Amino acid sequence: MLIKGKTLKNVNQQTVIWAGALLMLIPLLWMISSSLKTPQGVFETPIRWIPKPVYWENYTKAFQAMPTLLYTRNTIIITACSIIGYLVSGSLVAYSFARLRWPGRDSLFYVLVGTMMLPPQVTIVPLFVIFRNLHWINTYYPLVVPAYLTGWPFFIFLMRQYFLTIPLDLTDAARVDGAGHLRIYWSVILPLAQPALATVAIFAFLLHWNDFFGPLIYLAEDSKFTLALGLMSYAGRHQSEWSVLMAASVVMLLPPLMVFFFCQRYFVEGIALTGTKG
Repeated sequence: MLIKGKTLKNVNQQTVIWAGALLMLIPLLWMISSSLKTPQGVFETPIRWIPKPVYWENYTKAFQAMPTLLYTRNTIIITACSIIGYLVSGSLVAYSFARLRWPGRDSLFYVLVGTMMLPPQVTIVPLFVIFRNLHWINTYYPLVVPAYLTGWPFFIFLMRQYFLTIPLDLTDAARVDGAGHLRIYWSVILPLAQPALATVAIFAFLLHWNDFFGPLIYLAEDSKFTLALGLMSYAGRHQSEWSVLMAASVVMLLPPLMVFFFCQRYFVEGIALTGTKG
C-alpha cells in the first residue's frame, strides 16, 4: 500500500509538472503556428494550431523584409565578445575572492553582492554620459567593454561560490610544486570549474542575445542593430505583417533553445554545485 501511495503521488506530481510545462509552452506553440499561417489566418477563431496550408513563405519574407543575416552577425559579435569578457574578468575576480587573502576582501564581497539588487536601468544615465564623453555612442563598445572591466556581480558570485567547493589541498599541492596564483588559476581552478563556467556562458549568451534595452540606448544606425532591436524596428514599421514577424521571432528564438538543450547538463550541474560551501 505504501508503494502504491508513493506511485500515485509521483504520478500526480508528474501530471502537475507536465500541465504547467504545457501551459508555459502555449505562447511558443502559438508563435510557431502563426509563423506558418497566412496573414489572414493568424487571428482566426477558433485557433487552428496546425496551419492548413503551411505557409513557409513567411520565413523567406522575414529574410527579405529586413537584413536578418546582418542583425544576426551583429548579435553574434556582441554576444561572443561579451561572453569572453565575463568569463575572463569574472573568473579572475572570483578567484581573488575565493582563494586570495587581502584586507577588506569579505566587506568588498558583501558590497558586490549588494549591487545585485540594483537594476541596470539605475546606472544607465551616468554610464551613457561616460560613453558619450568617450565618443562610444553608436558603437559596440558600450555593449562589450563593461564585460571586461566590471563583469556581472551575479556571475562573480556564482563562480566564487563554485571555486570555494574546490578542495584547498589541490591548490596547496600546486603551491608546493612552485606554482603561482596565475598558474593555479589556469591549471587547477579553471579545469575543475567547467560546469560553473558553462553556466556563466549560458546566462551571458541569453543576456546579450535577447538584450533590447542596451542596443536601443547606444545604437543608432540600422546597419549596427541586433536581432532584438531590428525585430522591434521592423514591427514598428509593419504592424500588420504578424505572420512574418512571428517567423522572424522563431528564427531569433532557435539559438537560445539549442544552447539550452545541448548545454543543459552543464547548466544543471553548475547551479546544483554552486553554493554548497560558503
